[in-house]
Amino acid sequence: MTKAARITIPDLQRLKVEGQRITMLTAYDYPFARIVDDAGIDMILVGDSLGIVVQGHGTTLPVTMDQMIYHTEMVSRAVQHALVIGDMPFMSFQVSDDEAVRNAGRFLQEGGAAAVKLESPPSMLSRVAAIAAADIPVMAHLGLSPQSVHKMGGYKVQGRDPGGAQRLLDSAKRAEDAGAFALLIEGVPMAVARDITRAVSIPTIGIGAGAACDGQVIVLHDLLGLFDEFSPKFIKRYVNLREIVSAAVTQYKDEVMNGQFPSERESY
Repeated sequence: MTKAARITIPDLQRLKVEGQRITMLTAYDYPFARIVDDAGIDMILVGDSLGIVVQGHGTTLPVTMDQMIYHTEMVSRAVQHALVIGDMPFMSFQVSDDEAVRNAGRFLQEGGAAAVKLESPPSMLSRVAAIAAADIPVMAHLGLSPQSVHKMGGYKVQGRDPGGAQRLLDSAKRAEDAGAFALLIEGVPMAVARDITRAVSIPTIGIGAGAACDGQVIVLHDLLGLFDEFSPKFIKRYVNLREIVSAAVTQYKDEVMNGQFPSERESY
């Protein structure tokens, strides 16, 4: 079986023009990244969501740049097809344009990623422009911004009122003008995401934004049922791996306790 060619930024643009759906998932380590890549997913986001689903924090805020580079390296070594995107963590870009460019470059130089993503409220759009000007592909993140959880007062849907919807549309156009190659739209009404998708020429990737975006992304651990501490409305669990793994671990414990494992077959 011939391995599919590596996905590039122009490939994603072509998919939007042709009206083909774009697929994206998170991954944080080598084995899961291999599985996701072998399935033919177009983009893999090494998300700062690892702070919640891997590290066990209540928010993404404790995640550091060094931790993100560590996980991005693992994912990049596993991937042969998908476009790998490093997610810029809290305080890796907020201080200045120069620091944003420097940290974005680390994802490519040290982490092996092909692009970066950063949460992009209007005050951060200069960061998008600076990173793009350094020839580092950058995806802008609009709508619900997990790194702004305290300012927003929780994880709340954005753009419900006409003024908020218009601000999101304006931000999307400004992000495109700043040089973003794509938009990640999180936690906004479907109609607002549809209007943004029609208004920009770059691909839009939705998470909790309905089916009108050019593509979709969800957190892998949610898809697999490995994380169940909370479940947003937009999540669909395709399997309950937590239940399957728990059953396997319990069976192992029982077999060790009663002398079934290791048997003669597992012995030298």
